[in-house]
Amino acid sequence: MELKKTLSTATLLLASTFVLAACGGADTETETESSAAASSEVVVESSSEATSEAAAELKDGTYTLVEKNFDTRGWKTEFSITVVDGKITESTFDNVNEAGEKKSEDAEYQANMSEKVGVGPADYFPQLNNQLIETQDPEAVEVVTGATSSTDTFKKYAPMLIEAAEAGDTTTIEIDNAVEE
Repeated sequence: MELKKTLSTATLLLASTFVLAACGGADTETETESSAAASSEVVVESSSEATSEAAAELKDGTYTLVEKNFDTRGWKTEFSITVVDGKITESTFDNVNEAGEKKSEDAEYQANMSEKVGVGPADYFPQLNNQLIETQDPEAVEVVTGATSSTDTFKKYAPMLIEAAEAGDTTTIEIDNAVEE
């Protein structure tokens, strides 16, 4: 019953609008366009205000996250973001081995992985980092085909760094990623 009343009211209002538009001639059309334009302007302003507020939530500084343990292949994640003027200006997500060498700089690893899946760490680490800088939103970072596991780790840890940046807490976040056997 409630739905029928709502639909009837909506139908009546719509019919009235058509009648008024037909009777009013060019003036009504102009008023409608002006009203629509004014509404659009308000939406645009609100949208840009929301973006500014979101950017202002991040406090300037460098925020770092590290895994405590090496995985079964001898790598662990090190990830940091730098915020300047409330925006992420740098993102460095990579894996390191016990010698401190970056996976993205390991030519042999790059060649082997590229041969198997078409992409290697020298390709996907920069892609993930650049996407975060461009979008300013970890949820908007798209999966890099062939690097699903690394993308998942990135998307899991990036919000933790964002949260630290919102709080202005530059204490290194340590993740206990102990491998259970």
